[in-house]
Amino acid sequence: MTNIRVATREDLSGIVKLYKELRGHDPHVSEQELESTWVGILNNPGVSIVVAEVDGQLASTCQLGVVPTLTNGCRPFGIIEHVITAESFRRQGLSERVLEKALSCAWEQHCYKVMLLSGATRNSAHKLYEKVGFKSDVENGFVIKCPVQAK
Repeated sequence: MTNIRVATREDLSGIVKLYKELRGHDPHVSEQELESTWVGILNNPGVSIVVAEVDGQLASTCQLGVVPTLTNGCRPFGIIEHVITAESFRRQGLSERVLEKALSCAWEQHCYKVMLLSGATRNSAHKLYEKVGFKSDVENGFVIKCPVQAK
């Protein structure tokens, strides 16, 4: 059975496992720091972590951030990041379903748009995003990363 839902406190280990597939190069973080950050994320009304749970196992996830703004009639905008499906669960439509749930959450919060960045060469991911309704020819995305590692 598959359940698409917003993550709960009990999902931390499953989320971390999925992120290791997506970002295996991330620096090691202590369990205490992971737990503290996770509680902060869950308590932040502007952040939703959407998960696909298949037979009790987290199989896919994405993160939605909702940012208030004074433009567009004071309607917020959304940002989706960290879209990942575990390799053993790919090609089952789970990423599509978590993205659709994240978009539903964004529209419920009256976002006027939702943005998503993707690696420039991830063509199969781009096809998925277009299938869900994202357009690559509306605006250009630009990224700058911190030149000094935090912590």
